[in-house]
Amino acid sequence: PGEPTLVLRLKFLNDTERLARVRPGDTVGALKRTYFPGQEQQVRLIYQGQLLRDDAQSLAGLHLGHLSVLHCHLSPPSVAPTAPGTPGPRSPAPAALGVGSLALPLFVLLLALLWYLQLQHRHVFTATATTCLAGLTLLVTFVAFAMYRR
Repeated sequence: PGEPTLVLRLKFLNDTERLARVRPGDTVGALKRTYFPGQEQQVRLIYQGQLLRDDAQSLAGLHLGHLSVLHCHLSPPSVAPTAPGTPGPRSPAPAALGVGSLALPLFVLLLALLWYLQLQHRHVFTATATTCLAGLTLLVTFVAFAMYRR
């Protein structure tokens, strides 16, 4: 005596499938809660190339037919936030090396070379040049710690 039921095919990235029995009046959020309990925030549903973002949207509004395919992407669970002041787990740095990622190490190498020259050839460096070199070294040190602290 209730609403007719639809059978949907939930297709995952590894080509496995699950069948889901739903009513057209059900919402996207209800589908996530029923078939992905505790993972509602990690699951992404895609229908006809469109990400279903609105959990309040009804399945009838999507014009789903019997055995329609919903593509499912499950993200890994997010890490729980840590208390302030405690270091959390670090995510690995991107593997790509670009000019931007090499700029700071090259600048530090240049500063090391200048300090070597300053120590070996003091007579070439004036007091102003040595003071500027020290200030620049201090500035680069702060920038390096700020960049790699994240």
